[in-house]
Amino acid sequence: MEEFRRAYARLCVAPQEAVLRRLRELGAAPGRGRLDLAAQSLSLETCGALGRLLPGAAPFAEVALGDCGLCEEGVKLLLHGLCSNTSVKSLDLKGNNLRNVGAEALGKLLRQNKSIRSLILEWNSLGVWEEGFSFFCQGLGANNFLQQLDLRNNQINHQGAGDLAMALKQNASLQELDLRWNNIGLLGGRALLNCLHSNKTLKRLELAGNNVPSDILKAVEQAMNHNQDRETILNETQNRTYVLGKEVLSLKDEKTKQFLDLMDTIDKQREEIARSGRISAARVSQLQEALDEQHSVMNSLKAKALESVSLYRLQMTEAALALSEQKVHNLGELLNAVKQEQASMAECHFMELQQQKQEGAVREGKFLHELSAASEKNLLLRNQVDELEKKCKVQQDQLFQVKQDLTNRTAELKLRAMRAEEHLEMEKKRFKQSLEDMESLRVKEVGHMTQHIETSERSMQDRIQRLEAIRIALEEELNQVKAAALAERGHAEEELMKVRNQARLEERQQLEHLEEKLRLMTESRNEAQYCCIKQKQMIAEAQAKANQLSLHADGLRRRLEELQQDLKSKEEEKVTEVNKVKVELQEHIGHLQAERTAQDGLREKIAALERQLKALSSIHREALLDKESEISVLLEKLRTKEADISRMREEEAQRASFLQNAIMAYVQGSSLGTHSSRK
Repeated sequence: MEEFRRAYARLCVAPQEAVLRRLRELGAAPGRGRLDLAAQSLSLETCGALGRLLPGAAPFAEVALGDCGLCEEGVKLLLHGLCSNTSVKSLDLKGNNLRNVGAEALGKLLRQNKSIRSLILEWNSLGVWEEGFSFFCQGLGANNFLQQLDLRNNQINHQGAGDLAMALKQNASLQELDLRWNNIGLLGGRALLNCLHSNKTLKRLELAGNNVPSDILKAVEQAMNHNQDRETILNETQNRTYVLGKEVLSLKDEKTKQFLDLMDTIDKQREEIARSGRISAARVSQLQEALDEQHSVMNSLKAKALESVSLYRLQMTEAALALSEQKVHNLGELLNAVKQEQASMAECHFMELQQQKQEGAVREGKFLHELSAASEKNLLLRNQVDELEKKCKVQQDQLFQVKQDLTNRTAELKLRAMRAEEHLEMEKKRFKQSLEDMESLRVKEVGHMTQHIETSERSMQDRIQRLEAIRIALEEELNQVKAAALAERGHAEEELMKVRNQARLEERQQLEHLEEKLRLMTESRNEAQYCCIKQKQMIAEAQAKANQLSLHADGLRRRLEELQQDLKSKEEEKVTEVNKVKVELQEHIGHLQAERTAQDGLREKIAALERQLKALSSIHREALLDKESEISVLLEKLRTKEADISRMREEEAQRASFLQNAIMAYVQGSSLGTHSSRK
């Protein structure tokens, strides 16, 4: 408040001492939520400063400016600042002699402000200025936040009351209106009474000191009582719907939680089954791969052994053959060299003889001597040739012996190769027999696995059939609920027909009684007929809603057919359907209760409908209990399925262990066989 005072002093050229003192006192007071400047005679400058300080969030919730002698411009500036204020809840402007400009400013304030809940305009003579007051009434009709309005001693006549009546028909928030000590009169009272048929929020209307007839005052009092009763009934129904909504939400949460837990357990079991199947398949594939690898290793080892033996023997024979061929080649070369040397020597000797014959007889003796020497040389050469021939024969004998050895060795190699082939055939037969045994064992294991999978598929099909039976039972139960809802709707329509007939009888009695009265009572008869038309419209709306409910039920049936395997959506749809039926019944009961306040004879019927609603809620609770029992049965079935699945897992584990032991034994046996064959 001290900051507000400083801001006021800063904005004003000549601030009023009384206002500063009052603001200082308010700042020193413990409660700072009220700006009280009553009876301070505010100037135009002060009003302008306050109008500039009030927009936004002011530091107080109440503004009291009563008996301040505000001028037209000052009021305009003040109210212009309050148009955008968001913190002021109560405004007091009594005794300020507001006129045309003030009424227009008030109308603008009511149109734009959304925080003011209480407005006091006592002793202002607003009704004298018809144009400004009509603008004020238009602002009141457009306002949806004001709850209390004080218009005492404002010289409001029947025309102003008519404008107020038009505003009240549009306003849906005003609860208290004080019009005491004005000049409303008979016509204004009628206008206000007529507007109360469409206004259901006004709870208190003060019309004392307005020359309004007593029957209109009583009718206004009855309308106020009707609005109060309607408000209490609405509050009760809202509380009941809130409580029922909480209960239904809690039940729905519990059901969804239980269903989700059930689905989680089912998913976990499915995952476990799939995982065990994958593990077993992986083990079978690993064992098959191991068998294939061992088979390939055995084949490769056998092939390598055979190749190594045959290659070694072939290499040895080829080396011996190469050595023998080399020896033969060397001997042939040596023989060719000797033959060439002998031929060259013969040629040389023949040439020498021809030369000696040509030289003459002189050299004949010498030639003979040389011939004897050449014959000796020939003898020597012949001896050498004989020796070489002997050596060649020896070499040929050695070559024949080598060839004979080679044939013997090739025969021996062929015998060994035949023996190795026979041994290989025997090994192949033995390995083929072992492979056939392993294949038969694998076929048996695969048969066991397929049989197990078939049994699991059968169990799953049985479970699907059970779920299908449960779904059919749920659909039958839904059909029963729909039939019960249709029966209840027919019963409610019968009750409505009875109520309507009774209302018509009462209206006829009232018309017979009202024929003896004056013009005012004829208007009340017209109002009763208007109420009857409204009742018919409400009945037609109820029938339309019933048709909508039937259409919605058909839509729910289609959704149930589409979502056969989704129990969660079924439960949610059922709960939503029950909630919608409850909401529709509660709205129907609210309408009937609202009409009960207009006609006292309908109260007992509304109580009967409330009892029926309780019976329906009990029936729905019993249905929910039945659903819980069904869920418990399903949980027991789920436990049995879990026990079966655990047993099946143990059997699979035992089978897998047996298979692993057999394969390990076979692998160990095969490894020992390979080592022995290698040795």
